[in-house]
Amino acid sequence: MHQKRRVRFAPSPTGPLHIGGVRTALYNYLYTKQQGGDFILRIEDTDSSRFVPGAEDYIQETFNWLGLVFDESPEKGGTYGPYRQSERKDIYKKYVDYLLEKGAAYIAFDTPEELDAKRSEIPNFQYDASTREGMRNSLTLPELETQSLINNGTQYVVRIKVVPGEDILVNDMIRGEVVINSSVLDDKVIYKSADELPTYHLANVVDDRLMEITHVIRGEEWLPSAPLHVWLYRSLEWEEHMPQFAHLPLLLKPDGKGKLSKRDGDRLGFPVFPLEWVDPVSGEVSSGYRETGYLPDAVINFLAFLGWNPGTEQEIFSLDELVRAFSFDRCSKSGAKFDVEKAKWYNHQYILRMADDKLAELFEPVLEAKGIRAPREKVAEIVSLVKERVHFVNELWDQVAYFFTAPDSYDEKTVRKRWKQDTPEHMRQLAGLIRQMDDFSAENQENIVMEWIQKNGLHTGNIMNAFRLAIVGEGKGPHIFHITKIIGKEETIERLERAVSLLGENEETFKHE
Repeated sequence: MHQKRRVRFAPSPTGPLHIGGVRTALYNYLYTKQQGGDFILRIEDTDSSRFVPGAEDYIQETFNWLGLVFDESPEKGGTYGPYRQSERKDIYKKYVDYLLEKGAAYIAFDTPEELDAKRSEIPNFQYDASTREGMRNSLTLPELETQSLINNGTQYVVRIKVVPGEDILVNDMIRGEVVINSSVLDDKVIYKSADELPTYHLANVVDDRLMEITHVIRGEEWLPSAPLHVWLYRSLEWEEHMPQFAHLPLLLKPDGKGKLSKRDGDRLGFPVFPLEWVDPVSGEVSSGYRETGYLPDAVINFLAFLGWNPGTEQEIFSLDELVRAFSFDRCSKSGAKFDVEKAKWYNHQYILRMADDKLAELFEPVLEAKGIRAPREKVAEIVSLVKERVHFVNELWDQVAYFFTAPDSYDEKTVRKRWKQDTPEHMRQLAGLIRQMDDFSAENQENIVMEWIQKNGLHTGNIMNAFRLAIVGEGKGPHIFHITKIIGKEETIERLERAVSLLGENEETFKHE
């Protein structure tokens, strides 16, 4: 086996990449980078009938966003290319012919209608050693007839010939030794004359061998195909080059049983795709983690813990830390329940840890959409005060709008509770006090205002809550003197005077008293 670790992520461009596929790619990346190996993207597009325009670009953009860099790919190239299976069709035909010549495969001419008839006739029909003799194939037809059908352009498939009664060992890095008897396998189609392309099974094995793949790390749903792939390695006499397998646990529904699906995301209101996807036929838009506001590092950290744990209490890992900590012996054999609240928690943690100027940069497009432009330093100072209150960058606006625009209305419940009959006069006095301040730092404001309250025997809670109402429009926000320091002295005075003017001593305001 090739000494250097080489792993591949091999998606099919049949639509948007599921978040479970991203998790599979991440585990491939973590393992091979820990071992100093290569991370390869191979596009498995041999099923031309299911090809979806834009799907391959979507796959590449996903990993660009996440920062998982491929060492070889269709976009980057490499020594072992091409990296699209549709561009490798001439390579596969040689191995199809070899299997046919060796008697390890055979040609079958059965039509879809004939196969359907057999399925109706035989319960749980499968094309194998027990049924192949009653079908139309090169094992039952005279050689001249077989060749005549091919020469006349009759469409056919090539099937692998599985010999029953043999044990097949799959040595899995997560599940240990899995032994399957060949009698349960069917003679899978490995090549179709209609498009001159192999099916997944043969193309997968040939490409893994020729690209010198050392480890095949994929989802649990592919475990049933592993024995057939082992059989193909045997049939091609490549047993000594067989990769090590690792089949990852399924991602399960947040509620109930079964594999996580798009329907679950639609039902419960969360994305199951990394990026937004617009169906090229229907125009249906499916949400993505990026557009919903998730940070790429948070997505990676969250996905890493779906089926693996480090064996410690640590939950926040950088990508480099995950590379160092990852091991298959700490991967679960059972499915991992998808927890969208945990995903939000991770995003919140990464926002908390993000540098304020970087968070301000991410928030600026939201401000620009509101028609607001402000110096980066000011935005950074503002977001630093409220970031502990949000899970997503786009939630910041609701927490900071009052820093940029004065309130034009006041929360009625807060007004009833906080705006007393003597409040207007106190707010006028407070505005006058602020007007006299030369040092408008938060610390100096607080010292002078607190001294004024104490000296005049005022109620601190009444004054400060009314002050916040006048500045913010409701009873929320960080320390009030941090707010006023940022909006400035003149804006603070204007807001106090505006609140007095709008709320004033209107009898309706105080009729509850």
